[in-house]
Amino acid sequence: MVTLSKSNHSAIITIDRPEKLNALTIEMLYQFEKHIANLEQDSDIRVVLVTGGGDRSFCVGADINAWAEATAIDMWRNWIREGHRIFDRLAAINIPTIAVLNGYTLGGGLEIALACDIRIAADDITLALPEVKLGIIPGWAGTQRLPAVIGPARAKQMIFTGERVTAQKAEQWGLINESVPRESMMDRAHEVAKTIIENAPLAVQMTKQIIDGGFGHNTGYRLEALASAFARYTDDAKEGVASFREKRTASFTGR
Repeated sequence: MVTLSKSNHSAIITIDRPEKLNALTIEMLYQFEKHIANLEQDSDIRVVLVTGGGDRSFCVGADINAWAEATAIDMWRNWIREGHRIFDRLAAINIPTIAVLNGYTLGGGLEIALACDIRIAADDITLALPEVKLGIIPGWAGTQRLPAVIGPARAKQMIFTGERVTAQKAEQWGLINESVPRESMMDRAHEVAKTIIENAPLAVQMTKQIIDGGFGHNTGYRLEALASAFARYTDDAKEGVASFREKRTASFTGR
């Protein structure tokens, strides 16, 4: 299951299936999306932490037993499309997100982490996109987001070999922001979250939109959203609404 808790302007999404190393099923993907939808409507939340249940795994990706019998059409219609849509929704949420990597971060688990803004990891974990070892490829935007974060050459090395990288190498490559001792990992994540929470939330959220838009992520939508918010509070917008209600010709001033 995937759970959501909230406290003091922050929220924690936990992928909580530790007995299966937090492997994802379709049902868990939909639970994840339900929590994202909840957070999109909660103006009190200023930071979201995403982590895994237990202490062995953040997430090892899609449950192999759940998709192994899927037909090609099922993979296309359900697993790949739905995973993409939900992870894109995570990446696009206005609220800053921090992936707290407490264990194995493999396959779809790494793709979840890549959809977050900041990644903080325990210093004893490993990360990988090992799909080629199973005869498949990264299916939830790993081929797109990983090169954007660490560059195409290193992304190709990780994907072509399927080999795991240590937290130290991942930090060196820029794949994670910080690797810290396991016992202080969550404290450090909350410390970063607290610093973000203390800043002006709208300024932080608009900055996230600008940064992501500058890298081509839904740029049109982000420009429209920011411009619409600006236009809403102009004198011309007030005059436009007033003239409509009063059934008269508007007199715009360009202010």
